[in-house]
Amino acid sequence: MTKSRSALARSILAIAFAIGSVNFANARCEDYAPSARPQNTARDYVGADLDTIVERGWIEFAVYEDLPPYSWKDGAEDRGVDVEIARLIAEALGVEPRFKYVTSGENVEADLRNWIWKGPVVGGSVANVMMHIPYNSDLGCRVEQVTFTGQVYADTIGIAYDPVFYEDSQPTPPYFRFDPVGVENDTIADFYLTNLLGMAAAPNIHRYPDVGDAVQAIDAGDVRAAMGPLARLEHWASDETEVYAPPLPNFAVGKWTVGVAVHMSYRPLSYAVDDAIVAALDDGRIEQIFENYGLTFLAPER
Repeated sequence: MTKSRSALARSILAIAFAIGSVNFANARCEDYAPSARPQNTARDYVGADLDTIVERGWIEFAVYEDLPPYSWKDGAEDRGVDVEIARLIAEALGVEPRFKYVTSGENVEADLRNWIWKGPVVGGSVANVMMHIPYNSDLGCRVEQVTFTGQVYADTIGIAYDPVFYEDSQPTPPYFRFDPVGVENDTIADFYLTNLLGMAAAPNIHRYPDVGDAVQAIDAGDVRAAMGPLARLEHWASDETEVYAPPLPNFAVGKWTVGVAVHMSYRPLSYAVDDAIVAALDDGRIEQIFENYGLTFLAPER
């Protein structure tokens, strides 16, 4: 397991709990104390504005390393849903896309600090746009140095399963009181099943370093099902494995919106990125990207 995958899973878990505890429509930034002022002054903000990007002819996107189906290196080729969406954005701006593969910190706030508004403490630099950021008004109140924009798609919790064991019905979380199920350690699915099913079902919850390992354990016969983000399950599922999004009783949030992040100082860039994404959603190009990767497209809540 790479650090990028495990830390990103913790980041999404933290955002999910935040979404569950805050009413989107009624979130109020005045409930938050102002965060520390960035060390950068008006004369030396990190990053680049839209005019600079267009003049130099390229834009850099921060994408998480080794995170299929969203972003990964296939030899020398950049692949993944987020990579393809970034290419659409670059095309709309008339510039070349470049990719910075990044590992993540302990949470989303650390990732945004390192790759958007401040830069890492040692080595590296910020990117112009960061992909695969949970879109949440509560997060926007906490990280005022960043503009959250470009609601691209939604993600949800799914279940992959071996249909041999479930001929009459698709398994739901209560099934795993008795049936072995795989999850990525310390993720939404892990915490949800542990809290829902209680200690009596603990032996049936098999924890793996990554969602892919949990899905592959189905083929190995170690578990009958795996639970995690739908798109990641679909990416790793074999032809013999079925995947669907189940009802989730007592789950505060089983679905969330994914967007992008831009430095707060570069609003024209964020508007241009958002316009590119809206256009690609409206004409079906983003949905086609998901189809090309064999994934279910879930529209964002715009």
